[in-house]
Amino acid sequence: MTNMTSTQLNAEILRNMSLVVEDEGLTKQLAKYLRRLVSKLPDPTLLSEEEFFAKLDEAESDIAEGKGVKMLPGESLDDLLERVQ
Repeated sequence: MTNMTSTQLNAEILRNMSLVVEDEGLTKQLAKYLRRLVSKLPDPTLLSEEEFFAKLDEAESDIAEGKGVKMLPGESLDDLLERVQ
């Protein structure tokens, strides 16, 4: 598999997966392996402590400047989101 293009690698993976999914035991092993593999990826939703507190500071400044938004009495979350867009 040396020097394969991304398209060739994807095709190879899909070909092999089509064989694996025909066997329940192999499918379970593949699912377990993929979960472990994906768990090693960085979570793009996580913030560092510094980023977290910077966002809090920014939110406090916005509120102090009257830029805050809050739900109106009886307003649904969908209504709020539509109103602030």
